[in-house]
Amino acid sequence: MNTDGVEIFTPGAATETLDPQLQKQVALVDNKLELLAPAKNADIGIEAIRHGADAVYIGAPAFGARHTAGNSVADIARLCEFAHRYHAQVFATVNTILLDSELQEARALIWELYEAGVDAVIVQDLGLLELELPPIALHASTQMDNRVPEKVAFLEHVGFSQVVLARELNLEQIRAIAAETRSRLEYFIHGALCVAYSGQCYISEAYTDRSANRGECSQQCRMPANLKTRQGEVIATNDHMLSLKDNNQTDNLEALIDAGIRSFKIEGRLKDVNYVKNVTAHYRQKLDEIIARRPEFQASSHGRCSYTFVPDPEKSFNRGKTDYFVHDRKPGIADFRTPKYLGVEVGKVSHIGKDHIVVDSDVEFQNGDGLGFFARNFEKARLSDDKLTGFRVNRAEGNVLYLKMMPKDLRLGVTLYRNRDQAFEALLAKESAERLVPVDFALSLTPNGLALEASDRHGHRVQVSAAFDKQVAKDIARNCEGLRKNLGKLGGTDFMPGRVDYGDAAEVFAPASVINQLRRDAINALIQARIEGYQRPTPWQRDDSVRYPQRSLTYLGNVANHKAKDFYTRHGVVSIRDAYEVRPVKGDAPLMITKHCIRYSYNMCPKEVSGLKAEPLEMELGGKQFKLVFDCHKCEMLVVG
Repeated sequence: MNTDGVEIFTPGAATETLDPQLQKQVALVDNKLELLAPAKNADIGIEAIRHGADAVYIGAPAFGARHTAGNSVADIARLCEFAHRYHAQVFATVNTILLDSELQEARALIWELYEAGVDAVIVQDLGLLELELPPIALHASTQMDNRVPEKVAFLEHVGFSQVVLARELNLEQIRAIAAETRSRLEYFIHGALCVAYSGQCYISEAYTDRSANRGECSQQCRMPANLKTRQGEVIATNDHMLSLKDNNQTDNLEALIDAGIRSFKIEGRLKDVNYVKNVTAHYRQKLDEIIARRPEFQASSHGRCSYTFVPDPEKSFNRGKTDYFVHDRKPGIADFRTPKYLGVEVGKVSHIGKDHIVVDSDVEFQNGDGLGFFARNFEKARLSDDKLTGFRVNRAEGNVLYLKMMPKDLRLGVTLYRNRDQAFEALLAKESAERLVPVDFALSLTPNGLALEASDRHGHRVQVSAAFDKQVAKDIARNCEGLRKNLGKLGGTDFMPGRVDYGDAAEVFAPASVINQLRRDAINALIQARIEGYQRPTPWQRDDSVRYPQRSLTYLGNVANHKAKDFYTRHGVVSIRDAYEVRPVKGDAPLMITKHCIRYSYNMCPKEVSGLKAEPLEMELGGKQFKLVFDCHKCEMLVVG
C-alpha cells in the first residue's frame, strides 16, 4: 500500500480583498456570538477554551488594568497556538492610561503581542493610535466609558472593531448604540461590578496613590462605611454601601443578543481556574441552547464541549447576583452586609456539641466543606455590626459536622451558607471538559485504490488517497460497519466522528491498515488546513476626518500624555485638561460617578418617596469624609472629596 498526494480545500479569504467599506458591510450581517472568558495566565486560558470560550482575554506583561495579572509574551503565544486550533481568539489587555515615558514601551509591546499571534489588543489610551502600530485589531476597553451612541460611533470610525460597553446600560440604550455602529458590541455578563462608571473613579488614586486607570485599584468601595446627613444625623454605620452584588445575566442573554450584543464577557482576570471552568461552561451551555433554537446565529469558534460536572455559577465565588440595570433600576443590586462570598444557604444549626454541630438540612455535606454565618440573625433584625464568619468542616457524618475549632459566635438557629462545595471543587480540580470538532468523512473509489475526504463543517476540506489491491466485499453492511469503526478512531485528536459517506467504496473490502492510515493522513492534513485557514481579524481602516463628540475634556477624559492630546486635538477637541493622575484636582471634585444610588438603596429617593428632597449626604469611608451629591435628572450619584 502506498499513499498518494494530498489535496487541501480551505475557506475562501474573500474578505481579505474587500475594501474597508465592504468589510463593514460584512460586519453588518455578522451573526457570530462570542463567549469571552478571562485568563489570569495561559494555563487558565487554555482551560477556558476547553470549557467552551470562543475567545479569552489575558493581561500583557505591562499596562493592563489588573496590575497583578500580567503574563509573558511567550506564555501568551502558547495560549494563542492552543486557541487557534479551535479558531478561538486571544485578546491582550493594554488598557491603562499611559504617561509620556511609557508610550514607546507600549508600542513595542503591542508589536510583540502581534508577532506572538494575539488577535486583538484591548486599549484605553487613545494616544496609542498616534503611534506606528502593527495591523492588529483594536478593542475599546470599558475603561473608556462607552455608554452613548456618538462615542461608540466615533470609536468605530477611528479604527475600533469591537467596543466594550459600560456595564450600566439597559437594553434600550444598547439598541440605540447598535443602531449607530457596525463595531461588534461587547458586554459584561458575569462577575464583579465596579460601582463607578469604569474609568470614572479616582478615590483609589486620591487617597492611596493607586490609580484604577493604571491597573492598581485599592478597591476601597468594598470597605465598610458610615452614612449621615449634613446635619449629623446617623443613617447607617459599618455598612458596605458601595459594594455591589456580582453581575449575572443568565436570564437576559437572548434579550442582549436581540439588542445587538455579540460578545459576552465574563469578568475575572484574577479568578482561579475552577471559577473560570465552571462559569465558562455555564454560559457555553446557555448560548448553545439559544443557537440550537435560533440557527441564524452561530458560535464564533469551532468545537463541541462535554463536561464531567454540571455547571453552576452559584457554587463559584460570587457576592450574590444582580442583572444590574439591564431592565432599568430596581432594588437589590447591593448587599450591604458583606463584600465576601456568602455562598448557598444550606440549613440552620439545630444542635451545638463540644466539637460538632447538627444542621437541619437536606444537603449532603462533605469533609472540607466551607460554611459561613452571620453573628446576628438577619431574618429578624439587620444590625449594622453583623459580619460574616467562616469555618471548615473537618468531618461530615450526614448532618453531623465535626469541626477542628468551634466558632465563638455560633449559636442555635443560625442560618448556614456553604461557600466551598468540596465535592464540586474536587470534580473541577480534575480534567473536567473535552472540546472536539466534528469531522465528516467521504470515501470513494479511485482507479487503483480509495480516496478519503475529511471536512470539518467550517469550510476546511482535505482529500487523501491510497493504492492497494481491491477486493469485492462479501458483506456490504458488515464492511460499512468496519469502515465506520476504523474511521472513528480519533482518540488523542481534536476531532470527533461525524457523518460517513461510503459511496461506491462500500462494495470494496479494504484492510484495516489501509483505512487507519488513510484516517491518520486525512486528520493530519485537516489539522494543517485548519492552521493555514485561520485568519486573524482584519483591523478596520481609520477615518481621521471624524470629530470627537465633545469639544472639551476635563480630567474625566483621562488624558495623560502628549500623544493623546494630539489625537483629540486632531479630532476637534479644543480644550483638554490633564488626567487626575497627572494633575490632581484641587478642592472638591467628583472622585466617583456612579449609577448606584445610596438614597434609593436606603428608601430615600425623592422619585420613589413623595415629599423628600435630594439633599446631599455625607459618607465616611476608610477614615475619609466624602460628600454624596445626587443628580436626579441623570439618576446618578457623585462621590465628592
